[in-house]
Amino acid sequence: MQNNSSDLTEGPLFKKIILYTIPIILTGVLQLLFNAADLVVVGRYCGSISVAAVGATGALINLIVSLFIGLSVGAGVTVAHGLGAGKNEDVRRTVHTAIPTALVISVVLTVIGVCGSRFFLLLMGTPDEVIGLSATYMRIYFCGITASMLYNFGSAILRAAGDTKSPLYFLTAAGIVNVILNLIFVIIFRMNVAGVALATTISQVMSAVLVIRALMKRDDPCRFEPSKMHFYRRQLIRILQIGFPAGIQGSLFSISNVIIQSSVNSFGSVVMSGNAAAGNIEGFVYMSMNAYSQTSINFTGQNYGARKFDRIRRTMFICLISVFVTGAVLGCSARLAGNPLLSIYIPGDEDAISVGLIRMTYICVPYFLCGLMDVTTGLIRGIGHSVLPMIITIAGVCGLRIVWIYTVFRIPKYHTLQCLYFSYTLSWSLTFLTELIVFIYLLRKIRAQK
Repeated sequence: MQNNSSDLTEGPLFKKIILYTIPIILTGVLQLLFNAADLVVVGRYCGSISVAAVGATGALINLIVSLFIGLSVGAGVTVAHGLGAGKNEDVRRTVHTAIPTALVISVVLTVIGVCGSRFFLLLMGTPDEVIGLSATYMRIYFCGITASMLYNFGSAILRAAGDTKSPLYFLTAAGIVNVILNLIFVIIFRMNVAGVALATTISQVMSAVLVIRALMKRDDPCRFEPSKMHFYRRQLIRILQIGFPAGIQGSLFSISNVIIQSSVNSFGSVVMSGNAAAGNIEGFVYMSMNAYSQTSINFTGQNYGARKFDRIRRTMFICLISVFVTGAVLGCSARLAGNPLLSIYIPGDEDAISVGLIRMTYICVPYFLCGLMDVTTGLIRGIGHSVLPMIITIAGVCGLRIVWIYTVFRIPKYHTLQCLYFSYTLSWSLTFLTELIVFIYLLRKIRAQK
């Protein structure tokens, strides 16, 4: 089989970065389009309460899943380092350690998600009229978490090898199935949020099968052979060293979002609905920016393995400039088109739409700051440091937001959505600047040791 791989250590850097990133952007946007189909279908055929029910689960699902998804980052970086250094046997062992790791993780997540959904939603203060539907959605979602884990780990390996096109193709096929099943389960069988959750689960199974099949058909060190699955000690430790801090960072990042979601819940179901719709729209901007973070990880990873530090420095500049332009243009455009976009999700609900517009003004417009922060996080992880960005993010994003909510936001005068949402902009700015300084320092230190 011909592999869609690319050597990220040679050739014109700007062109390679753009060509590498575009499929990741398209993959992320398509993924969100298919997720948006869930909200659009339930919004049009089941009402705003169902939209709020699905939206209320997002931050909580991310909190539970993020810790383990971070390990896929560790697998990708370890593969990239091995490919860059030409250590083929290390790459093979990493691949055959990563997949069983994903399977073990899935068992843990399934138990946590299925058994604890309602309890976690109660802790978040989810309103009574929403919690039943939200719990149903979460339980079905976590029944299919194995497929999601396999897809994420498999995609991380493919992208580390320079192949960003295959995950795009697989997601496109699975997403089309997701949309069709959404319509069938919700409109014909009237399954409400259970229908969209089941459609999502089935499509995730399809994408996972396609990714694993692609890895099995490769003819390079990234080829996966099920009979060779094994927990290789050195590779597992390396995956955990890089991935576990990334997972903790993602989880703690999600904790702050869960606390914010709980604060949003206190304003009632109308605000929850508008917040959920706006958050879904913003997701398209985020995914477009986050693609550069994944690019920075893998370009930095391969070139770190090859000890090509000038290409790492140029990768930093190209990715930062690109993510700034992408975030600024898309964020402002989304806000300008906010009213008609929100009407797609919550047609006719003017109160919810006005809430969505407030969120988009305070989060979507300055969203490029989040993109800059994510790229610097990727750069630091790419050179093998995962604990530092975790610590910086915990303090700069999680810590600041939590302190903000329990101090400034508690003051009656500032107990508003505008004040709540401003904590995002502030935390992104401080965290980005800190991480940029740290990365420049680490790169200079590594070069001096060359």
